[in-house]
Amino acid sequence: MEALLEFAGDYWWLVFPLSGVFAAWGSSWSKANERRHQRKVELHKLRHQGQQLEQTQTGEVKALMEAHDAVNYRWLDYELDVGKLIDFPTMTDVREPLTVAFLRAKREADALRPATPESRSAARCTEYRAAVNNYDVAFSVAESEARRIKAGNFSVKERQRLATARTLITIAVDNAASPAERQTAYRRALREVEGLIALPDGAVNLLKEQVARALESGRGQAPA
Repeated sequence: MEALLEFAGDYWWLVFPLSGVFAAWGSSWSKANERRHQRKVELHKLRHQGQQLEQTQTGEVKALMEAHDAVNYRWLDYELDVGKLIDFPTMTDVREPLTVAFLRAKREADALRPATPESRSAARCTEYRAAVNNYDVAFSVAESEARRIKAGNFSVKERQRLATARTLITIAVDNAASPAERQTAYRRALREVEGLIALPDGAVNLLKEQVARALESGRGQAPA
């Protein structure tokens, strides 16, 4: 202890240069620590912004998928309803440019549809948004035209056949009709539209199931 005090007494003048060294070192350490803290803050902000962007994009893709589904449901209203297709035959007529346009737009939207809202990049999200919008517009235009012209592209005799088929479809699904009447109406309706409009398999199968359920409840035979 005495030796330490003697050293301090003999070399007291070192306090001044050493204090400068310690002050400089302390200042340097403080700045380095501040820079580390700033980098952590900036990194946290970047991560937070990335999460917000990802959540926003996921929400947008989810909304686009719901809009896509909404147009599909509108399309299925025709695709699965024989009566509706008889009323608006151009909705399945691939000779109609507007019908072809919305079917092509549907195919493009379906191809770009992601498996989940999270599995789509920003660039692909932009493509998907455009495809869904095009599909919606193309379908709306085709539907408006189909409702405007109805069966106007057919001859008088062809329109009479379609009208007869529409009446028969109503009988085929009428609970008040007998099983025999239903079965006869079902078969005649399909013959009337043959060669006039293309009925999707889904629509025919659904109609067949509706008639079959009624026939089974009345102990009739299922339609062929």
